[in-house]
Amino acid sequence: MVELWFGVAALCMTAYVVLDGFDLGAGTLHLLVARTDEERRQVLAAIGPFWDGNEVWLLATGGVLFVAFPSALAAGLSGFYFAIFLVLWCLILRGISIEFRSHVGDRLWRSAWDAVLGASSALLAILFGAALGNVVRGVPLGADGWFELPLFTDFSAREPVGILDWYTVLVGVFALVALSAHGAAFLTWKTTGAVRERSRLLAVPLAAGLAALWPVVTWGTVRANPAFFSSFTTRPLAWLCSTVALGGVVTILLGLRRRRFLTAFLGSCAFLAGLLGATATCLFPALLPSTRDAAFSITAHAASTDPTGLRVALGWAVVGFPLAITYFAVLFRLHRGPAVAAPDGEGY
Repeated sequence: MVELWFGVAALCMTAYVVLDGFDLGAGTLHLLVARTDEERRQVLAAIGPFWDGNEVWLLATGGVLFVAFPSALAAGLSGFYFAIFLVLWCLILRGISIEFRSHVGDRLWRSAWDAVLGASSALLAILFGAALGNVVRGVPLGADGWFELPLFTDFSAREPVGILDWYTVLVGVFALVALSAHGAAFLTWKTTGAVRERSRLLAVPLAAGLAALWPVVTWGTVRANPAFFSSFTTRPLAWLCSTVALGGVVTILLGLRRRRFLTAFLGSCAFLAGLLGATATCLFPALLPSTRDAAFSITAHAASTDPTGLRVALGWAVVGFPLAITYFAVLFRLHRGPAVAAPDGEGY
């Protein structure tokens, strides 16, 4: 049962990155691919029906951790307190920028909210990447199961560690490139005209940069947490997920080259899902590894709630998850085809 709920948490986080990742990437790039007001409204029309629903998977991840692994959630929320507030502010500003942009027709008003959308989307990608880097590297958990992290120390990825060091910054940059490529692939699929062409021209170098950075991040992971790579070599599922990720990168490049834009976007989805699946497989059973002593790490088995609670929660999950998946299937079905900019003043 513990293994099942660890998998559910990993699937929820993967769904969030794959789904909200494309609108984060689109928001990051929209100032580059859309140069007129109508073109920017076209980008908003592409992500508008999806962005707030996509964030539900972030809440679902938190809900799964609360139900199944409450002590790990408690330790993480307190240890990453400052980082979580940065994430919340970026999420708030991104939502406000999307909703408020078209309320006033003034050019300065719209340009300001466009800049906020671009900056908050890029910062979220970097922050989420740095958060993943912290989990993979480990955090300074003590014997009491708690930790606190400064913003940075000496950037060495060794004790005493901070939120930012050379490794977590590297993972943050990698996340920014990966989600930007994901957003560019999405926009090539969901837009037309100049926005599509500019998105395609950006997607190719971003995908190539993604392929080049991946081995560098892998090398960094080996340096920052050698035990992580040891798990990778002994777990077939990690190899399978990595193969899916590799196939996703190839599919992105081939899809863009052949102008099969949906194929390129699906390849990007496969890359993100495969990479996160491999990461979760290598981390198991650790939820929060300790940089001080492996014995202090918070594992899924140690952090899980009682089996009765897990079984009751599973009954609700069997009902809730199919409903959520059906909702997204209907949503994508209703908004199939290229996005069309809404009339001026009507938002998205």
